[in-house]
Amino acid sequence: MINIFYVSISGNTRAFVKRLVQYAKVANRKNATKPLIHAVEYTENMDNTIIDHPFFVIVPTYLDGGNGINNGYKEVMTLDFRDELDEANSAYLLGVIGSGNRNFNAQFGLTAKHYARRYNSPLIGLFELRGNDEEAVKIYAALSKYQNDFNQRGVKRALVR
Repeated sequence: MINIFYVSISGNTRAFVKRLVQYAKVANRKNATKPLIHAVEYTENMDNTIIDHPFFVIVPTYLDGGNGINNGYKEVMTLDFRDELDEANSAYLLGVIGSGNRNFNAQFGLTAKHYARRYNSPLIGLFELRGNDEEAVKIYAALSKYQNDFNQRGVKRALVR
């Protein structure tokens, strides 16, 4: 089982997570060794026990304007979600996935990149807006790889600092 903890503000991330969950179901029906996905969206009333086990995070990119290089790199809109992660055991955060709009160039996926550094976890994928089937396949493969790696080693892959 792959655990995903995510936040969705405009609904784009939620739509992509649903696509991932569906893809995992199809893959699992074809091959029982392919893991299913258990996804929990961040809300005030959510069951936060998902972060008591190995999990992945998916975050949208909402920044304060600018270009992401000289300015416009301050995260907005996902601060409560980040606070929840600050209280979690970061050893269980196996990887970060981000969404965004490629039109914003350097800002594309910037929140996910910030989270990866903050929690010393690999950035394992980025998708645009609501994502597409090709991105779902690629990200599912990465999720499976990092989950299998954790299952074998007992520790997450961390960023090299």
